[in-house]
Amino acid sequence: MQPTHCPQRKASPHLKSLILGGLLFLLATGCEDSSHLTVAVEALKAREQKVAAREAEAEQLSKRLANTERELAAARANLETQKAEVEKLKQHFKAEIARAEHIQSLAKDREVRGQAPRITGDRCLVVDALTGDVLFEKNGDKQGQVASTQKLLTALVIVESGDLDKPVTIEEGDIKCPPVRFGLKVGEQYSRRQLLTALLVKSFNDIAQALARDNAGSIEAFAQKMNDRAAALGMANSHFVNPHGLPVENQFATARDMSQVALAVDKLPEVREIISTRSLAFRRADGRFDNLENTNRVLQSCTYCDGMKTGYTDEAGYCLISSGEKDGRRRIVLIFNDDRETIWKDSQAMLDWSLKG
Repeated sequence: MQPTHCPQRKASPHLKSLILGGLLFLLATGCEDSSHLTVAVEALKAREQKVAAREAEAEQLSKRLANTERELAAARANLETQKAEVEKLKQHFKAEIARAEHIQSLAKDREVRGQAPRITGDRCLVVDALTGDVLFEKNGDKQGQVASTQKLLTALVIVESGDLDKPVTIEEGDIKCPPVRFGLKVGEQYSRRQLLTALLVKSFNDIAQALARDNAGSIEAFAQKMNDRAAALGMANSHFVNPHGLPVENQFATARDMSQVALAVDKLPEVREIISTRSLAFRRADGRFDNLENTNRVLQSCTYCDGMKTGYTDEAGYCLISSGEKDGRRRIVLIFNDDRETIWKDSQAMLDWSLKG
């Protein structure tokens, strides 16, 4: 009887090893009966099939585990995304709550302060120096001249450039400017700090030019630095041409923009110290002393006023940026285009009012 032929299946290395071992065993024992060999081979094939089946099951299980791991990884990623979104919402709600509480606090402060005093100045802005909140404004975005109050921007550029104790040698071009002049002489030497102090206390225009030229090489180059710094502060409605504020074409600023300058210099200890100086004994290059009284009359008469800067031109009128602190509150008042006698009264009235709450 002819044996039945089955499709050939490639034996695994393990099966080949078993078959070879079995054949060697049969030969070694002298077994010549092929039926016994067939039985052994079939038994080995059966065992190999079981091993293959288990390998297939293990492979399927491995695939299922891999799929499960991918699903878990995707789930973890999705969970992290959801957690991030929840955290973002929490931060948003916290910010909204803080904003609502801040608005509520401002409303309470307004109730405490009551109505703002009437002023004659054409442009005015009152800001909280700690938060930047605008507490009052009148024509806050109206462009115009701001006179010598822009020397605060000059001071900001000078101080941020550093090296305030470096000497400045006065040159011919420094002294060629309209009043007010300190009377600098060519060849004299002063430190930048000395000149900056005299500039902010008494507002000398020749000193402004000397500092600007020393800092940038020319008045034009310094004006560019002023405009670059103004842009960095977000002052989109202002433009500067010189360091002292004397009227010139295409030079202007708004009260809102100038408040950004005031807030910036208020954070500089060097400037804060200078603008709070009520009087200064300035030592000239020849050894003589000049007593310089601060031009800010509110600073001279009001105990809680501690700066900042005066200004006047025909176009700008009388101007004053003043700062003050009381009971943990700090305010800055900016008034432009006021009258000679009312600028001081208006500024102090605004400081008094704003510091109530």
